[in-house]
Amino acid sequence: MVSLHSNGAAPSALGRSITAAKLRVISGGLFCLVFWMASSASAQPDFERPPIDYLNAEVNDPVARLAKRIEAGEVALNSDPRFGYLPSVLEALDVPLSSQTLVFSKTSLQLHRISPRRPRALYFNDDVYVGYCQHGDVLEFASTDAKQGAIFYTLSQSKEKEPEFVRDRGGCLSCHASSRTQNVPGFLIRSVFADAAGRPKLGSGTFTTDHTSPFDERWGGWYVTGSHGSMRHMGNVICSDEAHELDRESGANQDDLGEFFRTDSYLTPHSDIVALMVLEHQTQMHNAITAANFETRQALHQSYQMNELLEREPDFISESATRRIDSSADRVLKYLLMCDEFALTDSVAGTSTFAKEFASMGPRDSEQRSLRDLDLETRLFRYPCSYLIYSDSFTELPSEVKARVLEKLKNILSGDDQSETYQHLSDTMRREILEILKATHPDFQ
Repeated sequence: MVSLHSNGAAPSALGRSITAAKLRVISGGLFCLVFWMASSASAQPDFERPPIDYLNAEVNDPVARLAKRIEAGEVALNSDPRFGYLPSVLEALDVPLSSQTLVFSKTSLQLHRISPRRPRALYFNDDVYVGYCQHGDVLEFASTDAKQGAIFYTLSQSKEKEPEFVRDRGGCLSCHASSRTQNVPGFLIRSVFADAAGRPKLGSGTFTTDHTSPFDERWGGWYVTGSHGSMRHMGNVICSDEAHELDRESGANQDDLGEFFRTDSYLTPHSDIVALMVLEHQTQMHNAITAANFETRQALHQSYQMNELLEREPDFISESATRRIDSSADRVLKYLLMCDEFALTDSVAGTSTFAKEFASMGPRDSEQRSLRDLDLETRLFRYPCSYLIYSDSFTELPSEVKARVLEKLKNILSGDDQSETYQHLSDTMRREILEILKATHPDFQ
């Protein structure tokens, strides 16, 4: 396989395909070109080739920035006797302890370290996810780059050498670049039927969960602390029989996980239900933004290549590229505005300070309203518009797709777009969201 370079040192496979196909256009028509390009594309994922070049392009995600600061001597990580670099790196990345959630299914890198007695801890903020296993060899990181999506790293817990973040070179993509992540390098929360050792019983099926997921399909293989009334989930219980059924009742409304494992072996005793709900939404929202980013860049790249072949104006955007960009904008809007969100039938409350800390971080308008305000009575957010509209990933979307998202969003919130897709938004909700955005978001001012 020829390496893909952006500096012209070696031609890409796609570049060579264009050269060969150009001859075919002369003698055999445009169909030959389209067929050749489609055949070439099957050799490797689209995002591993230009214009994305996922494995080679420079990144500027939070972990990459921290690594540069450590190398420059601006930041030093300290190793804790019990938790290694975990407390220090959480502080350096500004990841709150209250975000801790605990997963006991063997569904990640250090699966031999994970069990119901020793769950894996996951911590997160808006852009970074940090995984910790008891006695683990490494800390695991998934960090959001505004242009390249999810970037994966490990940090050795060994005290014998200087701390160094090591970027994954594609191994993580076997799970983190599939239909579960919207076909881009991304994030996912899985719910499984886990046995007494934490092994997922894959024959029983698994669920990729987000804000649309039925409550009773969430958190299989996870611990969950908090109250949720009469609603039931899959958390806190083991699948022990051949019928692959769970006793959801026994795992419901748990405030203390001490009966399952030693909670003092973790930074906090919580696996907060509100943190889990925010995490589910955030992961797939990030994926939708990345998917729109990639789709737009790829559509434009291919359109511009065709312009050269067909001797059109260099910046002409084809009708097919326009349709692709428009479709990706619609997918972003559906996640952004919480379309098809599961309607809570009972109120939800966490056990940690996560809900309070999460809400305190958002910009507020003159009436002290924020898109980070939580509802937790009938839905996740009081104002159903994702706070990730403030993220670097959204801000740095290619202008061609970002302009479409913003135009459509303004039409929806102003009431001009009354399509069925957005009928879950009342007139009051639309007005309030628009007022908050006008007061707090630069693209609405």
